[in-house]
Amino acid sequence: MHKRQKPSAPEHKRDLAAHGRALSMSHNDTRSFFNFSQLVLSAGQLKSPPVLKHSKITYFEVEILDVQSKKQICIVDKLPPSSTLLDVKHKFHKTCPQWYPSRVGLQLERNGPYLKDSINIQSLAVSSIITLYFTDLGQQVSWTTFFLAEYTGPLLIYLLFYIRLSTIYDQAESLKNFRHPVVHLACLCHCLHYIRHLLETLFVHKFSRGHTPLKNMIKGCAFYWGFTSWIAYYINHPRYTPP
Repeated sequence: MHKRQKPSAPEHKRDLAAHGRALSMSHNDTRSFFNFSQLVLSAGQLKSPPVLKHSKITYFEVEILDVQSKKQICIVDKLPPSSTLLDVKHKFHKTCPQWYPSRVGLQLERNGPYLKDSINIQSLAVSSIITLYFTDLGQQVSWTTFFLAEYTGPLLIYLLFYIRLSTIYDQAESLKNFRHPVVHLACLCHCLHYIRHLLETLFVHKFSRGHTPLKNMIKGCAFYWGFTSWIAYYINHPRYTPP
């Protein structure tokens, strides 16, 4: 039979030291858990964070101030939370008939951007009273009117030069000189181009913003109509010869 060998003295000391460290760590863990338990018991029951309740506002009031003088123009009241800025503009128009909705520009700050008509007033509210600044945008026209005027002008103006009105060209010279086929082709291409634009304006394009200042339409028409008159005069002139 084999006899079990006894561990040597150094190995025995190492085993005792490791066992002592394990007991010490277990004792420290128990003590830490006990201290934590006492802390929880002394603190009492944990409370959940308070839940903020949204105030239920039945109606809003919109105070409208002049952007330059900061003077109050009017107060639009009894607006339900579902109202938009377009609703505010319609009620503002009833109080001040000289400013129709498309002419009214509303801002949260004096130097801020103009707010869109689709914005819900509840998203702007800090309290039941909302302060907005008013700017007169001047006379407005719809984008559809803008493009119809801009494209109809060149179509009609070119045709007036094409038929060689006596008020534009010398009648005797017009009868004496026959039109080159290129002149007819140019008229056809020009008319088809602007007819396409008119049809797209009526049936294809959708404009995000409903209106634009009248002065913008005047500038656009002046450019399109003037440029068309210039090219139509020379192409339809009785003395015109193709290059």
